[in-house]
Parts: sequence; C-alpha cells; structure tokens
Amino acid sequence: MDMLMTNATVTEEELVDRAKKGDVGAFEALYRANSGRVYGLCLRMTGNVAEAEDLVQEAFVRAWQKLNLFRGESAFSTWLHRLTVNLALTNRRSHARRVARVTVTDDLAPYERETAAPQAGLRADLEQAIASLPEGARRVFVLHDVEGYRHAEIASIMGLAVGTTKAQLHRARRLLREALA
Repeated sequence: MDMLMTNATVTEEELVDRAKKGDVGAFEALYRANSGRVYGLCLRMTGNVAEAEDLVQEAFVRAWQKLNLFRGESAFSTWLHRLTVNLALTNRRSHARRVARVTVTDDLAPYERETAAPQAGLRADLEQAIASLPEGARRVFVLHDVEGYRHAEIASIMGLAVGTTKAQLHRARRLLREALA
C-alpha cells in the first residue's frame, strides 16, 4: 500500500527524497501542498490570471526537472518559491525581448493617472489595485512587501540599482494608498 495513504505524517523532506527517486505520488503531494502559494505569487507577479496559471505549470515542471539540484539546505517550499520568482522574472524578460520593446526608466510619472474619488461605500480590491500598478513597481512591491525580500536581493534579481527598487516601492505604496482611499 502507498505510504502516502498509510502515513499521514509524512514530512516534506521525506516527500522530496521519494520524489527524487522518481515517486510521482510524492511529487504530487508536494504539488498539492505548494500550488496555492505558487499561484498567488505568480498572479501577483504577472497581474494576469492566464499567465499566472501558465507560470505555475511551468514552475512545477521545472521543479520536477531540477529536483536533483535541491540540496535540502532550506525548505522545499523556499527553494520552489525562489525558482518561481526567477521563472516569472525570466519569463517577463524574454517576453519583452520577443515583443522588442524595452523601456528602462526610473521615472514612473507617465504611468500615474489621476483617479476620481471613489463612490461612497466602494473600496478598490487590494489584488486589483496591485494588478493595476505599473509592472516594475508591482514586481518590487510584491517581492518586498508581500514576499519579504530585501532591496539588495530585489535589485540583484531584477538587475536594478537598490535606489531604483526603493523608489519603485515608494511609488507603488503611494499608488496603492490612492487607489484604496
């Protein structure tokens, strides 16, 4: 009988070990335990449901392919999270190259828009407000305020200066405050 069915206290570490040996059921259990968090991260990073769903699928395919590289120095979920962030950023970069329009700017003013005061009783949904942020500001906000990365890490991941990530985070917070006011 399958150990997943007989032992409800199988640890993540045991599941990873079994998955590394080719146990698809163990990897399935890892998928079920982590797919919601990975989807939420992808949705916040992309602001697009279809793109997020594609990235989740790709993240788990890559995790299966690269599972032998997981050394167990951190939790599997931490390793998977980092793999997903890198995948989302790489996907965005390659998409930009395919479309052949790259815009690098520290000035987000052209992307800001005046908003009318919300009608009484209506509040913007936080996820919608995050999705409406300019792309760079949204990524920095998600990585810093939602996922807990430091500015130096974000700068390294995104290939930006630390000052740029700080400016984008400040702008993102201001835009969110305005949208949610």
